[in-house]
Amino acid sequence: MASLRLRLVAWLLLPLSVFVGVCGYLSWRNAAAVADYVQDHDLLSSAKVLSDRLIWEGDDVQASVPPSALSLFVSPDRDRVFISVTNTSGALLAGSPDFPLPRVRRPAGVDRAQWYDAEFDGLPLRAVLTTRSMYDVGGAEDITIAVGKTTRSRDHMLRALWLPSIEYLLIALLLAIVLTTLALTWELRPVVRLSRQLAQHDPLHLDFAVDARALHTELRPVADTINRFVRELRSHSEAQRRFVADAAHQLRTPLALQASQIEFARYTRQHRQQWDTRRADMDALWLAMQTSNRRLVDVTNKLLLLAQAEHRDAYSGLERVDLAAAALRSIEQLAALADRRRIDLGMEAPAPAWVQAQPALLDALVVNLLDNALRYTPEEGRVTVGVRTIGDEVELSVEDNGPGIPPEARERVFERFYRVSQGTEGTGLGLAIVREIARGFGATVELASNPNEAQGLRVTVRFNRRVRPTP
Repeated sequence: MASLRLRLVAWLLLPLSVFVGVCGYLSWRNAAAVADYVQDHDLLSSAKVLSDRLIWEGDDVQASVPPSALSLFVSPDRDRVFISVTNTSGALLAGSPDFPLPRVRRPAGVDRAQWYDAEFDGLPLRAVLTTRSMYDVGGAEDITIAVGKTTRSRDHMLRALWLPSIEYLLIALLLAIVLTTLALTWELRPVVRLSRQLAQHDPLHLDFAVDARALHTELRPVADTINRFVRELRSHSEAQRRFVADAAHQLRTPLALQASQIEFARYTRQHRQQWDTRRADMDALWLAMQTSNRRLVDVTNKLLLLAQAEHRDAYSGLERVDLAAAALRSIEQLAALADRRRIDLGMEAPAPAWVQAQPALLDALVVNLLDNALRYTPEEGRVTVGVRTIGDEVELSVEDNGPGIPPEARERVFERFYRVSQGTEGTGLGLAIVREIARGFGATVELASNPNEAQGLRVTVRFNRRVRPTP
């Protein structure tokens, strides 16, 4: 069932229906016990009246059936009564011949009575058997008295006792169904209002909050969760808008420069007589255009890499990768840059260090860390990559002896396009990419001063080997 109301009604009424069924069964048993008791009591009373009417006449016992014995069985259900009085030898003294007697006779109790069920003349009977000892000077004789009655009045009494109880139970169940449905409809109104409140808002404008005060205590966490999601979406949306604005700003400057440089080159080509006299300017122009183009390519590649790092599907197929090997590949890739800047680029990795990662993104993480260190480290400086296993963690560290990052700016450097020093060539996206990739791998990134140098920065990325990250 898709309806919450119907499901709640079913959960409430299912145990209640079982309870009504059990109560109905127990009520039937109690009513049957009462009806059986009344019938058995009447049978025994009638048998006692017959027993009291036994007399000696000469050497024989005589039995007569008084009207008082039969009056006990008078009922509007027209039950039939059968009587059997026999002596020790089994001779019938009074009553119906062939009256069914129990095969095993076990009279018990003070009344020396035995109740049993039988069938006589095609009719079901409830019967009682009792015995009486008749004493005379010649000795004693045991007389067996049996009284049977059809069960119509007993069944009528059972229905009269049980039906009102089951009717009350069914009426209570019906009232419970009606009241439960009305109560759920009434109490679920806040959920309906909540859905209407959400439907009234424009999904493109995340400037609303659900009012949790009008909701039940159990529903307030839902409203709080919705509000938290809206705040996070709003923050993410604002971050995306800032990102687009920053990206446009970063791309606009080199594009404007290239437009001016292309226009200048076109103008110079149209005035060939000035070509020889301005050859030096043209060389500088081509160099500037190459630099601007390289910056555009770098920014574009970083933007694409950041978009890939933010996509959670990129981390759905993590595999076992050697972090030391990835660090070595990154060093080989950036060795030329380090050589041009005369930077001592080294690595410390005593053994393979296996982590759960996506190989291409792991290489991008290490490359961006090294590229950031090489850009900010002065010429003839040092950059050292370390890979080590510490307990359940694998640690990647990149140390340099550059100017470092002030403690108050260490959190901001993970923002897109933020740079501590505006005079340094770079996009301001490197550390943002590192954090996004590390977050996808379930790793953490930490910035600290270089403990092995008078100045510099140490960036540490810690991977957990036992816990497989989940996107």
